[in-house]
Amino acid sequence: MDIPSGDREEFRAILGEIGNTYMPFGRFGPKDFPPRGLPIMDLPEEYLAWFQQRGFPNGRLGELLEVVWGIKDVGMDSVFEPMRKVRGGRRSIRKRKNM
Repeated sequence: MDIPSGDREEFRAILGEIGNTYMPFGRFGPKDFPPRGLPIMDLPEEYLAWFQQRGFPNGRLGELLEVVWGIKDVGMDSVFEPMRKVRGGRRSIRKRKNM
């Protein structure tokens, strides 16, 4: 399958935007993942499925979350690996225990 070059450039631009977008609210927002929240590409698939069932937020954030959901839903999460590698790897979503 050959993807037209215009579509490839648009997809690259969207991936770049996804790589620079952080979850601004909710359980993966800045309160629990300071200082900016969790990168949306690292959101758990179950969390994105919840939005898919109930509706994504309005605006550009919702559009990007829907793209991330679509990518993860078809098993293509690896498309985010180059961006994760540049940023030091996938951000953990595990809560740290207070010692």
